[in-house]
Amino acid sequence: MLKKMVRNEARKKRHRVVRNKIHGSAERPRLNVYRSLNHIYAQLVDDDAGVTLLAVSTQDKEVKETVEKGYNLDAAKAVGKVVADRALQKGIKNIVFDRGGYKYHGRVKALADAARENGLNF
Repeated sequence: MLKKMVRNEARKKRHRVVRNKIHGSAERPRLNVYRSLNHIYAQLVDDDAGVTLLAVSTQDKEVKETVEKGYNLDAAKAVGKVVADRALQKGIKNIVFDRGGYKYHGRVKALADAARENGLNF
């Protein structure tokens, strides 16, 4: 239990460092990623206005129908695809990627790659 808390505190510290360097705007919102043990979440955020433009997770009906589990690579790819589709519907093509303090591999990389393949520019 203690090791898990230390690991999450280190992630939060890395996330604070990254957040000081990147900033989302209306023209180029920030794609924020959060992983939990059972699900993966993605949001497009306009930091200037302090508004979430759209949010997608493995708990959304559209994603839940296509994946068996909410915590594997297939689920991350499905979330990335849905984020890109909804962003393009709103006229958002260019974004800034915020990995949330997580290493850029596994589920986070799969989500980012799926979003790129479906039309978003990082």
